Amino acid sequence: MNRDDFDKLISVLAATPDRISRLVEGDDVEMVSYKPSDQFSILESVCHLRDIEVEGYTERIARILSETEPSLPDIDGGKLALERDYNKQDLKQALKSFVEARTRNVDRIRNLGVGQLARVGKLAGVGDVTLERLLEMMVEHDAGHLEELEALQRTLHRRLT
Repeated sequence: MNRDDFDKLISVLAATPDRISRLVEGDDVEMVSYKPSDQFSILESVCHLRDIEVEGYTERIARILSETEPSLPDIDGGKLALERDYNKQDLKQALKSFVEARTRNVDRIRNLGVGQLARVGKLAGVGDVTLERLLEMMVEHDAGHLEELEALQRTLHRRLT
């Protein structure tokens, strides 16, 4: 990955909190906790993004940068949603915590040298992952949840009209 590609990747990661915020602003409590079938509600998605950012990506980035080939545990997002009863949490606080954690992560990686992207960790269930691949996984994870939130918003707005 060259510096321009790395800078673009950082820009995408940095933009996610604003995109999520725009998608969920103004939603009332009933809307944010609505669950269609087996999908996350809006509130559960935001709580999931927060916990994966804090307990997953923050820890993984730190350990890849500071340790030699660390073993990185997997996180079961569905299990966390049940254990932590995401639909009873506060959306604004969950979003604030996600935004703060993502901002810290972006600040941490922004000034890395491109060579540091080759550092490796061993991610449970995946195997060896470079820091570059981990950052790409973050972008992919964000994109999936953004798509789900957009679809859920469309469904909610159809129900209200």
